[in-house]
Amino acid sequence: MPDSSISKFFEKSRKERLDIVANFANLSSEDLEILQNSNGGISYDKADKMVENAIGTFSLPLGVATNFKINGKDYVIPMVIEEPSVIAAASKGAKIARIKGGFEVTADESYSIGQIQILDVDIPSAIQKIDDSLNEILTLANSKSNSLPKMNKGAKEISCKVIDTPSGKMLIAELLIDVGDAMGANITNTMCEAVSPLIEKITGGKTLLRILSNYSTRRIVKAKAIFEKEAVGGEKVVDNIILAFEFADNDVYRAVTHNKGIMNGTIAVANAVGQDSRAIEAAANAYAAKSGTYRSLSKWSKDSDGNLVGILEIPLSVGIVGGIANVHPVAKVCTKILGALSAQELACVMTATGLAQNFSAIRALSTEGIQKGHMRLHARNLAAAAGAAPEQIDGIVKKMIEEKMISLDKAKEILLSLKL
Repeated sequence: MPDSSISKFFEKSRKERLDIVANFANLSSEDLEILQNSNGGISYDKADKMVENAIGTFSLPLGVATNFKINGKDYVIPMVIEEPSVIAAASKGAKIARIKGGFEVTADESYSIGQIQILDVDIPSAIQKIDDSLNEILTLANSKSNSLPKMNKGAKEISCKVIDTPSGKMLIAELLIDVGDAMGANITNTMCEAVSPLIEKITGGKTLLRILSNYSTRRIVKAKAIFEKEAVGGEKVVDNIILAFEFADNDVYRAVTHNKGIMNGTIAVANAVGQDSRAIEAAANAYAAKSGTYRSLSKWSKDSDGNLVGILEIPLSVGIVGGIANVHPVAKVCTKILGALSAQELACVMTATGLAQNFSAIRALSTEGIQKGHMRLHARNLAAAAGAAPEQIDGIVKKMIEEKMISLDKAKEILLSLKL
């Protein structure tokens, strides 16, 4: 089995990194060519078919996080993100988690929720009529998919709920669909629209909205890792991390930033493998407020040996079939690198990455502060923005750090002095 704990990966050249990743994931020469494509692997013609009013393409950095062991399997995890230090932090968190066996993650089956808004009905009577017609509704819904019923998946349940609105009470029917290894938005919307006329006929009412809910509470993923006390930095650091968590769990201003750090990891993976990052973040933020107060998505405590224990639980709607990964060449290669064989496995990897990133962020905050590592990497960006050649960047970064002046103007000043 391949080992993702690659020594000093960050010090290697691009070719060496690509060779390591290619060997790990059995990439073809064509895969490598796509990764080295200067336009990010997508042509303007393809972009023009994906979005309206296209004028070009836009690239972001693609890196890989190392050291991950999740449910006993090693992963090299592709991450697309513009922010410095995130990939390094995730790799560091995974390295420390690895000491105690890595991440243990469980994921629900891939159930999607579709909602149908029903107006102008006697609500108790309508609920009873829908309940009496469950089989007819589900049969119609499943007739809209050629593949899901053959796999014993598809529409499984329909339930009703009543909500209070300024216009009065409103009836909402919810269709529960097992979408298998897909994210499931398209089939969910198709089924909701298909059964709406039947629901109107059954209830005598009128349907308005017929749409997927991105609040995927039937697709919960839970990741856990134990971080050895000494590797974390000792008892004091463990205690400080727990105090930092308690701050985030009880103050909305801190919680938002804390949870954003979790999403740094999870969304970077989502971007790399072509998932719907907006849906993921919207669901996660709703879940953070499920108690009525916006709180930390992660939980931190210590075990009887004083080791740090981290748990992250989030709703996560992802897929390995359909979607952007089918049309974006780099997303296809990243999916191959990741090696997830099911939507549930992908969800497990993305959640573990979020937990690893969260650990590293609060550990840095609880010890040296976030800026030390972050600003060193930011300084590299500034040196490049100032116009430094690749061979000049390290020297400019070193000078800025020595003088404790990290800014674009300072980078330009140092670069100018090198030219004199």
